[in-house]
Amino acid sequence: MMDTLIEATVDRLLDRINAISAGGPGFTRPSYSALESEAHQVVAEECEALGLAVTRDAALNLFARLPGKDRQATPLYIGSHLDTVPMGGAYDGTAGVVGAMALVTAFAKSGEAPPADIVVAVTRAEESVWFPVSYIGSRAALGRLTAPEMQAQRADSGRTLADHMRELGGDPDAVLHGPGLPPARFVELHIEQGPVLHNAGEAFGIVHGVRGGLRYREARIEGVWAHSGGAPREARSDAVFALADLVVAMDRAWERLLAEGHDLAVTFGRVDAASPEHAFAKVPGRVDFCIDIRSDDDAVLDKADGIFRREIDSVEKRRGVRVITGVQSRSKPTRLSAGLGRDIAAAAGQIGLSPRRMLSGGGHDAAAFAQAGWESVMVFLRNWNGSHNPDEAMDHADLAHAVSVLQRTWSAR
Repeated sequence: MMDTLIEATVDRLLDRINAISAGGPGFTRPSYSALESEAHQVVAEECEALGLAVTRDAALNLFARLPGKDRQATPLYIGSHLDTVPMGGAYDGTAGVVGAMALVTAFAKSGEAPPADIVVAVTRAEESVWFPVSYIGSRAALGRLTAPEMQAQRADSGRTLADHMRELGGDPDAVLHGPGLPPARFVELHIEQGPVLHNAGEAFGIVHGVRGGLRYREARIEGVWAHSGGAPREARSDAVFALADLVVAMDRAWERLLAEGHDLAVTFGRVDAASPEHAFAKVPGRVDFCIDIRSDDDAVLDKADGIFRREIDSVEKRRGVRVITGVQSRSKPTRLSAGLGRDIAAAAGQIGLSPRRMLSGGGHDAAAFAQAGWESVMVFLRNWNGSHNPDEAMDHADLAHAVSVLQRTWSAR
């Protein structure tokens, strides 16, 4: 009976939230947009229907509290985000919010309070594609956002984070001067952003750590525009060939560092040679790009960055171009709570499951909570079409199954 309730809650809320989007393909709810606010309101309405007290902080993060038996015990916060990348999928972030709602619904309808308060947490602005700042909403809730970060500009509007927050009713000054939430526990359900669980035929896994990232979001290579037939090879400053050299060099470095036993991922996520200046029969004089380097080890990030810088010097000399990296942004690798992971694994073991421990390649709000001293853990759900694309996939039954395990976990505490 309770499993049926969880499944029905999952289906209904996924439908309601994903009905809110800009034009497709896929789903688009920009950070600190009216669409993100509308999705938050759906959750608020569902929580109020359950009798939960709903609040929003100065950064407009939403919290809804289900009272537990011991009101003084350390509460469990559970949730994720509802903003998406442009033309993203139905589940990244959303599945975690829906799972949190399914958990509190199960407790509320069972008539038995959980041992401690459970707080549904719906954060703002997790997807840093909009603002070049990691974990905006969660770090704001924790009192860890900085004044310079408030001046970050949104990629589509050019307006600052503070402006967008204020426009929707938030208070940037209060965010910067607030004490932040006191340490507690945080659990985030999230689709895996790779194929490991799907390939293994496993519904969910427990995440023990989150990779950090080192990024140059607005890099470019400046060469010299020339006629494609008239400019001899030795006289060219071809920006596209220079980028190709840089990409190949970093791919070889990536392969070498993996062979040495290091954790690393290197991505050139945006390549732009499509300005009006570019044309057939022209040697390209400029190309814009970004690079995203990720690892579970800060020292490896530094090593990869050093290689990148040396390869830039080499390419500049060989190709006669100038490489401008722009500002570096960075997030720290983070270890998640082994204790909470063991608790969830023990509850899964009671029904014959042995979820694997795994690393998250992407950044998540759970990392921000862990960095603030919280007991924080993630549960990954299998997904067979990757993430940050319109074809994200998830079996709703997997999410319902994971929620049932979490209910068992917290019923036993």
